[in-house]
Amino acid sequence: MSKKVFVFLAPGFEEVEAIIPLDFLRRAGAQVTSIAVHTDRLVRGSHDIPIMADMLISEADETDGDCIVLPGGMPGSTNLAASEELDRIIRKYDAERKLVCAICAAPAVVLGSKGILDGRMFTCYPGAEANVRCGSGGCAEWSAEKVVVDEHLITSRGAGTAALFAVKIIEKLFDKTLAGKIAEQTLLHL
Repeated sequence: MSKKVFVFLAPGFEEVEAIIPLDFLRRAGAQVTSIAVHTDRLVRGSHDIPIMADMLISEADETDGDCIVLPGGMPGSTNLAASEELDRIIRKYDAERKLVCAICAAPAVVLGSKGILDGRMFTCYPGAEANVRCGSGGCAEWSAEKVVVDEHLITSRGAGTAALFAVKIIEKLFDKTLAGKIAEQTLLHL
């Protein structure tokens, strides 16, 4: 049975952090849908690379997915955090213990601002962790690791760790064997 993954794109997203997970997850056999958080399917990344999303967030039926991916970048992370529709989706996935995956500034700016990191271990772009405050669920614990898994939450540091991030998502969504196969096919460990 195919796993359903949604990758959310907001103006100013870090292109590498969206495309590598999207590509690797499709290689793994996941049904991956890119979703524009604003009113236009054409979304420009932080380096002005235009990406045509599969659909708008207003058209998305996120209830049957298995995983959400939040690319970082600025002002992409800020734009993701500002979306009320995405806020509802993130909280639903977290409550249902479905995979919530964020990279670069998105762990701190998006998840941290919503209390999703409270009491959990995470990583993010260096310096962005200063934006995460202790919440009612306790203080989040920052790690310098490239990818951090805390139950159903996967976080990573930035564009240079996007492939490791994608492989870890595959491992949690499917299994270690398939994750290793994708890492080998893409020459990740050379």
